[in-house]
Parts: sequence; C-alpha cells; structure tokens
Amino acid sequence: MYDLGYFRNNIGTIAARLADRGFTVDMEAFRELDSQRRAALAESEKLKAQRNAESQEIGKLKKAGGDTADMQQRVREMGELITKLDGEAAALDEKFSQLMAGIPNTPHESVPTGTSAADNVEVRRWGTPPVFSFTPKAHWDLGPELGILDFDRAAKITGARFAVYMGLGAKLERALINFMLDVHTNEHGYTEVLPPFMANKDSFYGTGQLPKFEQDLFKLEGTDYYLVPTAEVPVTNLYRNETLDLEALPIKLTAYTPCFRSEAGSYGRDVRGIIRQHQFQKVELVKFSRPESSYEELEKLTRDAEDILQRLGLAYRTVVLSTGDIGFSSAKTYDIEVWLPGLNDYKEISSCSNFEAFQARRAQIRAKSGKEKAEFVHTLNGSGLAVGRTWLAIIENYQQADGSVVVPEVLRPYLGVDVIRGCK
Repeated sequence: MYDLGYFRNNIGTIAARLADRGFTVDMEAFRELDSQRRAALAESEKLKAQRNAESQEIGKLKKAGGDTADMQQRVREMGELITKLDGEAAALDEKFSQLMAGIPNTPHESVPTGTSAADNVEVRRWGTPPVFSFTPKAHWDLGPELGILDFDRAAKITGARFAVYMGLGAKLERALINFMLDVHTNEHGYTEVLPPFMANKDSFYGTGQLPKFEQDLFKLEGTDYYLVPTAEVPVTNLYRNETLDLEALPIKLTAYTPCFRSEAGSYGRDVRGIIRQHQFQKVELVKFSRPESSYEELEKLTRDAEDILQRLGLAYRTVVLSTGDIGFSSAKTYDIEVWLPGLNDYKEISSCSNFEAFQARRAQIRAKSGKEKAEFVHTLNGSGLAVGRTWLAIIENYQQADGSVVVPEVLRPYLGVDVIRGCK
C-alpha cells in the first residue's frame, strides 16, 4: 500500500517502475477516481462550513426574535445534500481503496529488470552437490521404500497433494523444526512465537494476501478466518495498529506453523512428492526494522536462513529475483535454492523479502522515539526454512547405495539415530 499523497505526486515514476514487473497502472482511472473523490469531499466540507455558519446565524436571529424559517429550510436542504455527498464520497473511497490495494509494491532499484524467473540473478553458491556411485532416487520413491512416507494413505484420508510421515520420517520432520528454532533463538537472536494457525481478514489484508490472492487461501466456511499460508501473516500482524518503540528495533521473531495453500494456478507443477503440498510445515523469520537499516537486515536474515543449510551440509545457491518474478508485496527478494539429486537441479527452499513500508502501511504498524513523529516501520520475512523441502533434501542428498539415509551430524541428538534404515 502506498502513501496516497506520494503516489499522487509520483504516479508517472511509480507506473514506469511497476511496468518493469509487468504491472500496468491505469493512470487515467486513478486520476478520474481521485478527482471525483476529492471533489465530493471538498463540496461536502464547503457545505458543512456553510451550514455551521448559518446555524450560528439562526441562533443569533432567534435570540433577537427574528424570522428564521427560510434559513432553517436552507440548513435542512444543505444537510440532505451533505448526506448525499458523504455517501458518494464513501462509495468512491471504497472504489479507491480497492484500486490502491491491487497495486503491487515498487521494486527496489537494486532488483534486476526482467520478465520471469529466467531473469533472476545468482549471487552466490555454497557447497558441492554430492556425486553418487549409483543412480540416486527421488524422495517420492525412496521415502515409501523406507516406510517413512506414505502418499496413498494420505490420499485416502484427504486427497492429492498430502502426505503422511511415518516412524523416523515423522521424527525427522519434528527434529528439523526443533533444530531450526533452536538455532534461530539461541544463536541468531530471534524470539520464538507460537501464533494461531488461522487469521482473520484484516490480518491477510495487512500482509497483502487479500484481496488479490483469495483464491490461493483456504477459508473456513461461515467465519472470517482463513488458514495461514505462512507464519508471516499472524506474526507480522502481532503489531497491527500499534506504535512500537523505535529504539527497540529491529524486532526479530521466529515461528513454526503448518502452512495451508490451495496452490491455485500451479498448473501441474511439482505434482510428485512433497515439493508442492496443500499442507506443509515451515519455520518463519520475521523482522520489524528501521527504514534506514532494512536492507542490511535483509542481508542478515538471508544469511540466517542459509546458515541452516550450511549446518546440514546441503549445497545451495542464492538468487535475487527479477522484477518479473518478485512477489506482490515485496520490494526485494532473495530465493535460496537447495540442490535436489532427484530433480538434478536446485529448488527454492526459502524466500527472504524486504517489504519496506508496504505491509506496515496496510497494517498500520509505526514506530517512534520520544516526541518524534511516528513513522511506518519496514517489515521483512523469510523461510528459515521450509521444513518439508529440507526433509526431502536430506533424504535425497544423504541416501546410500543400500537405500538407507545417513542423518546429518547436527540432527543426530534430536533424532537419536545416525542412519535411517526404514520402519517397515
């Protein structure tokens, strides 16, 4: 969401930058609606001032014993017109809010210009993909063979794009959640939060999922609640409509939640295995930052997510998304992509974004120090990491010729075993 005055005064520049991300600002529609809205508000305010003046004059005339019938009739007529104008202004405000809510954030100047993911730019790599003396299997084959992953029973229980983790498979998922939270809280300085797994409409508006992306969400029938697609939604909205202490920034929070996504528009991508599920677990990192240091905080947040992969010994690369691939609310995003032998390719395991003041303005999250004027904070978040994709990356990268999977050393205290040999 933009500051209206800034948007109005810089619409040409903003439109040109948004065109780089494939979005067209209907400047004529904006100017027409803005003009109508301002005219209705101005006329209403003018009439209110006139009505107040005449009401005072009526009071004086009454005290003097004068005839006020004609003036009272004019005041009544002005009141009716004011009510009509206020109604028109309210309707225009609603249209205007819908128009503004559908305009994405402006990409930061450092974001590469492009039309798709093909224009993303790699910024670094870490680790070397493993070389096998045998043909490695994908997790959708290896997991069921080990008896730690069951798609058939999940489909029976619910449907497609769900999975049941069994035995050490379930324990590995839980171990990863605990490991990630421990590292982020004990070593990276985040405070752990356990939020609700559903949130209301205002919360989804605040982070930018609504109204534009409602088709991607699961709504609870008969309620104002949606299942969260990421902990970003409830954790960012912890401070909705609040003014924070500027001196306390950055605030760094981490949370585990299950995540629920309809995957509308995925069009058959990643249909095998657990790469793209309707339900998955994730550990999220969220920051509330001073505007002047938010890009420094983005670099730190991205490194915090990368650190989990380094400790697990998983090869990855980090790319900065182009204007054609960046998310609706983001000003700049890094994707961290882990190596998956089953795909013989890198696959996204974390997106780390700076939203600048875009979300904070929608959610009304400000900060101030002393008597200074409150200003909107900058919000950031990133996966630290997507647990299911980390799970499958371990299964695929640490598989052995005999079908077993070696447990990364840092997870052994959590899992209680060195090797996963299955539970059939």
